[in-house]
Amino acid sequence: MAGPKVPPRSAATELAGLLDSPEIARLIAELDQTRWTGRPGYPLRAMVGVALAKSLYSIPTWTRTVALVREHSALREAIGGECPSVFACYRFAAKLRAYSDLLDSCIARVLDRLRAERPEFGRDLAIDASDLPAYANGQRYVSKGGRERERFSDPDASWGHRSAVSTRKGGGFYGFKVHAAVCARTDLPVAWRVETAGSHESNYVAPLLDAGACAASPPRRRRSTWATTTSASTASVRTAIPGRSSPSAKRPA
Repeated sequence: MAGPKVPPRSAATELAGLLDSPEIARLIAELDQTRWTGRPGYPLRAMVGVALAKSLYSIPTWTRTVALVREHSALREAIGGECPSVFACYRFAAKLRAYSDLLDSCIARVLDRLRAERPEFGRDLAIDASDLPAYANGQRYVSKGGRERERFSDPDASWGHRSAVSTRKGGGFYGFKVHAAVCARTDLPVAWRVETAGSHESNYVAPLLDAGACAASPPRRRRSTWATTTSASTASVRTAIPGRSSPSAKRPA
């Protein structure tokens, strides 16, 4: 006898739930307090909602995100009925960077809630890096056989290597890497940092462990850590951290 099938929640429903959560609602209220002069602009619920939609749908640009929200009536209703312009979204992204302390506090409140609801959160970690290509030209020369490039549109990006995924072959790419420590039991991120693509994963294993040290619910301690790297130079790191080859490491039940 087949069991009942529950349809997954739509992205619009997930977005509305996130905006109504106490953590995001407090972030919207704190950002609203920074508006002290000038035109009121678009509602902050709409601005934060578009930013969350960009993440939920994994859209790389604000232009495509705004186009999606304008065409999607359920998304427009979830963010309050009004879709911001592309230029407003770029200005809002700059504002989030300027008030990064408010964003960090919101993320900390979300992690505190996760620790309270999921006691196993952060007990077993998996550390890896993902490629984040930049929308910039990283070629050294302006043209083939031409003069050397003097100015780069994204000077913080660099060339790095990424592994093959599905039909995409591995090789060099220009951009950044997201180094993340993820809870192996809940598949939720615990700590992360964005670095240039030329940085190696092994340089950030220890900092990520320090950043995620408070993730395990007390009085329990972290039981195991898996670090995925692409170089044999991390052998000293593997001996200090329980991994797959260590008998003391146990996979989560």
